[in-house]
Amino acid sequence: MKFFKSIVCVFGAIVLLQSCSTDSALVATPKNYNYLALGDSYTIGQSVCETCRFPEQLKDSIKKRLNTNDNFSTTIIAQTGWTTSNLKSAIVSQNPSNDFDLVTLLIGVNNQYQNMPFDLFQQEFSELVVKAIELGKSKKENLIVVSIPDYAYTPFGNGSTNISSQIAIYNTFIENYCTANTITYVNITDITQLGLTQPDLVAADGLHPSRLAYSKFVERILPKALSIIEP
Repeated sequence: MKFFKSIVCVFGAIVLLQSCSTDSALVATPKNYNYLALGDSYTIGQSVCETCRFPEQLKDSIKKRLNTNDNFSTTIIAQTGWTTSNLKSAIVSQNPSNDFDLVTLLIGVNNQYQNMPFDLFQQEFSELVVKAIELGKSKKENLIVVSIPDYAYTPFGNGSTNISSQIAIYNTFIENYCTANTITYVNITDITQLGLTQPDLVAADGLHPSRLAYSKFVERILPKALSIIEP
């Protein structure tokens, strides 16, 4: 009887040790996530601090939901004033890898501002989407397209109905393209259309979104991003 009890105890100890070892291995193995943000001034965060721009706020929000050992890195290819042509050239020049778990694309305002042909935007936007999908492990599910902010509702835009109507044309095309190709689209334009009545949504330069506005962008983007990172 004592011998039987000893065998049971030894067996139980082995199972417990194996269980602990397995749990430790699971806890000790971190996951690495890579995020690529493509765009222009609205992505690089013109006139706000580096941690205030929406890709950084999005990264911080996602990291709060991940395990403490997980790593989440952000790469930004964006610059103030960039059109779709500029962004395409920059991607070629920087030649990022194709292993991103999450990609965001926000582009087009400078095409409108510089009065570039709309059909050029249509062509290059679709090309950028194809490239963004390729960079996101060739999975279109990894891409989130964000609408263009409406800068008419800033001191710079001064409530211009012409600017607003043109931005609407761009965003309608973007949304319809994403719907037709089953690509995730997040509308943040209405947030920026509060800029004249809620000045704290506009940065100190009187043109670009503030940190607060970007935080509101992230509130809408975050659920979509989490469904990609943690399906």
